[in-house]
Amino acid sequence: MLQHPHLKYRAATPIGLQGRTWPDQVIAKPPRWLSTDLRDGNQALPAPMDAARKLRLYEQLLAIGFKEIEVGFPASSQIEFDFVRWLIEQGRIPDDVTIQVMTPAREDMIARTVQALAGARRAIVHVYNAVAPVWRRVVFGLNVTQTMALIERHIKLLKQLTDAMPETDWVLQYSPETFSSAELPVSLKACETAIAAWGPGREIILNLPTTVENATPNVFADQIEWMKRALAAHPNITLSVHPHNDRGTGTAAAELALMAGAERVEGCLFGNGERTGNLDLVNVALNLYTQGVHPGLDFSNIDAIRATVEHCNQLPVHPRHPYVGELVYTSFSGTHQDAIKKGFVSRREGDVWEVPYLPIDPQDLGRSYEAVIRVNSQSGKGGMAYLLERDHGVVMTRERQQTFSRIVQRVMDVQGGELSSGDLLALYEREFGVAACAANDVAQAQWAPQAA
Repeated sequence: MLQHPHLKYRAATPIGLQGRTWPDQVIAKPPRWLSTDLRDGNQALPAPMDAARKLRLYEQLLAIGFKEIEVGFPASSQIEFDFVRWLIEQGRIPDDVTIQVMTPAREDMIARTVQALAGARRAIVHVYNAVAPVWRRVVFGLNVTQTMALIERHIKLLKQLTDAMPETDWVLQYSPETFSSAELPVSLKACETAIAAWGPGREIILNLPTTVENATPNVFADQIEWMKRALAAHPNITLSVHPHNDRGTGTAAAELALMAGAERVEGCLFGNGERTGNLDLVNVALNLYTQGVHPGLDFSNIDAIRATVEHCNQLPVHPRHPYVGELVYTSFSGTHQDAIKKGFVSRREGDVWEVPYLPIDPQDLGRSYEAVIRVNSQSGKGGMAYLLERDHGVVMTRERQQTFSRIVQRVMDVQGGELSSGDLLALYEREFGVAACAANDVAQAQWAPQAA
């Protein structure tokens, strides 16, 4: 074993962008969203979705409000091809929704992909090839000139095939795959080659991925702003990003990229995808929501969306996952509980949301307040008092709260786990011999969270 194994890794090189503007930008409107759950997410599953699960997830994406959905990789298998055909032939694509499909830069797969889209009103064909040095050298054995020739040849083929089918509004999406690991001049040349081959005046999306996340998000933001400047002279271009999460910073990379000039983001619900996953679109969207920007997507019943995703992917969502996890709005700590309780007491209808430890109102996502405060051995008197008063109308003096808190602590030290509000009521009645009064208006007015 090497004495210093970390020395075999090479740090990402900052690009030294002069006059960068992205640090001063504020995201004031949502980007265009592209869900790739049915393609990139699906190919990462131990058991890829069958047609029934793909359809259920597709319908969920429509209900959320996605207007661009990558529905598959039709050249990869008959199931994928048939699913695309079924959507088109059965009229299951709303007029305001555009489907996208992916193909590598290969003649046979491009032809099969275009065949799958016959009859579509509008379609995005996503063509990609890797351009970073290690892929050029190790995987493909191509130099830069040969790589550009490959791009030109395959985009011209796509143009020829799609020109023969004018009934469809065709959009090219070109991805210089492995963009974040490539030299910027090479990535720019790849994009300009694709633009020229596709022809002037035709819509094109340039999708810049962190195929494998290998640097801090600020480096990616510099790369995006550099490309934005370099492509400024080209009309009809949408700059898109496709972050992955290898370093755990996919959300930050997407947000900084939007500040740097990206207009569109690709990802999956709750971050499903290869290795550590794709960008979590829900995370980015609800981060915007908490800043007063409506994301244009509907997550008002987030638990139902999670249930659909877990069924279709056959993978669980972690209980600590941002916004959707079972425990993300729950407080066991006594100091947290006390602060939350005081936040609810002071809140009035119409107020700006300012409740300590709750960055978003759970009710906005269809979650209730029932699980916000739960009692275990780390809980304090405030949380216990909150549950007894909210659920059972039991109002305790401060002295009794302190006494009861010590009683609860002794019980928890013996049995561990968690006590429900019903358990607390039974323990209270046993210790004090006082039957809880019915919930009353005073108790409700004092403790119940006010409607937002």
